[in-house]
Amino acid sequence: MSDWLNTLLQGLLLGGLYALFATGLSLSFGIMRMVNVAHGDLIVLAGFGAVTAVQPLASVGGLAPWLTFVLVVPVMALIGYALQRLVLNRTLGRDILSPLLVTFGLSIMLQNLMLAVFSADVRGLDTGALATASWNLGSSVAVGVLPLITTLCSVAVIVGLQWLFRRTALGRAFRAASDDPVTAQLMGIDHRHLYALALAIAGAIIALAGVFLVMRTTLSPTDGPARLLYAFEAVIIGGLGSLWGTLAGGMLLGVAQAAGSTLNPGWGILAGHLVFLLVLMLRPSGLFPQTRDR
Repeated sequence: MSDWLNTLLQGLLLGGLYALFATGLSLSFGIMRMVNVAHGDLIVLAGFGAVTAVQPLASVGGLAPWLTFVLVVPVMALIGYALQRLVLNRTLGRDILSPLLVTFGLSIMLQNLMLAVFSADVRGLDTGALATASWNLGSSVAVGVLPLITTLCSVAVIVGLQWLFRRTALGRAFRAASDDPVTAQLMGIDHRHLYALALAIAGAIIALAGVFLVMRTTLSPTDGPARLLYAFEAVIIGGLGSLWGTLAGGMLLGVAQAAGSTLNPGWGILAGHLVFLLVLMLRPSGLFPQTRDR
């Protein structure tokens, strides 16, 4: 019994990381109706950015990995803003194929750029004792400190976004542009700037996901498509446009993978894909869909 309880806890904590992967993708689709195929590669780019940024911060010792957030988050937010304002805004419209093709090309470009700069070697971020630190909750049941911090950060991000969308003028503008972009423009909303702000927020969340990912495991420049797949599955399971659904989808995916790995070490990823397909067959719109068709 304790083994399965431990599996459940580890799956939920893994799901917190997947939810962080998926939140930025959920924003892109929920506001711009855009599937960003380069999303996973941007996560990997943020991870490699943290690995690069930690070197000049080595003099501060154990705080260096955490200070990378201060550098990587604003940089990724700026990259997100510039990417949407200068490139992706030009592709948005009735045809969803244009942004798919452009972001697919961006994905290939980012992978090759990272291979050229960092080579094919895997990289990681040394967090010292924190990497293996855990709290024992009983016999055979333990909670990793770093996964718990990641999950709490994921929940905090979603709470913050919910407040932004429900309580602020910017959030109301986001919702208006998502529901009816033509009317929003007639009301004086600059949709180009608004969409760029949305991807800037998504870029900051991508940075959080990338840094936490490289703290937990090693990365290679070609890992982006796998991260995109996990993010996409979490978004679809939770329901398009639902932030809390994204969290639930990520955790369900994490629990499925953890349970599959417990049954057989080779079944973890397969179990997650099977749960995704099951949800897609039974509820094609996801568990908690919020978006409306245009």
